[in-house]
Amino acid sequence: MPNLAVYHPQIVHFVVALLFVGVIMRVASLLPLGSRLAFVGPAAALLILIGTGAAFLAVHSGLDAHGPVERVPGSREAVQEHEEAGQWAKNVFLGVLVLEAGALVLGTRKWAYGVRAASAVVGVVGLAALYKAAERGGDLVYDYAGGVGLRSGDTADVRRLLVAGLYHNIQQDRAAARLGDAARLTDELLRLIPADAGARLLGIESTIRDRKDGRGALAALGQITVAPDDRRLRVRVGLLKAEAYVLAGVPDSARAGLEALAREFPTSTGVRDALAKLR
Repeated sequence: MPNLAVYHPQIVHFVVALLFVGVIMRVASLLPLGSRLAFVGPAAALLILIGTGAAFLAVHSGLDAHGPVERVPGSREAVQEHEEAGQWAKNVFLGVLVLEAGALVLGTRKWAYGVRAASAVVGVVGLAALYKAAERGGDLVYDYAGGVGLRSGDTADVRRLLVAGLYHNIQQDRAAARLGDAARLTDELLRLIPADAGARLLGIESTIRDRKDGRGALAALGQITVAPDDRRLRVRVGLLKAEAYVLAGVPDSARAGLEALAREFPTSTGVRDALAKLR
């Protein structure tokens, strides 16, 4: 079978959708729905069949994808827990599929209803197993950055992962008053993407908030060109200028700039809040 690592995220979403709907429809099919909803039972069997097949592909694609993720320090146990949960969910639904096949063979015989009921019960257990596998996958992605930036093989994607990590660490260091660490990480981020406008503004923000250098920030802001129609960037630059003016000891200039910004962008909450702090 070909390497399916790159398709793992898409496949697992189909597994979850198909099997959840399939099991819900199997439970519903046990109720007296009438002839108009007679399709619910066959539809449940079809969805469980396709979903279980997709579960096999999900396990295979996950095994293909796990290598680079598992080698990240600290992530091996999380990868293994996700794999084990996925294997268990697949095996449970294989049992459901066997019960569905048995019910199909029995047709309208009296035992068929009991077999379908057993399929519904085991299917609900399977949904719990599937939820656990999905939860472990979410932990791997969001808590360990498992696979983030790796799908395309493009070095730019891996760099974006590093930039995102630096950005969030900067925010945490600043919130914890580790200003030296925040400034150092900001310098590293700027080294990675020096031409990015957002990174340049982040560097100016660090000059103000981490290094407490208002005049240096004003000099850097003077080199920033903002398009007239870029509302968000104009507001951000204006707010940074106000902070820099206050830090440089000229609050009147900060107030004048914010008042002009407030007239131009009267709905901006950030501008209103900044003005309120100066009054």
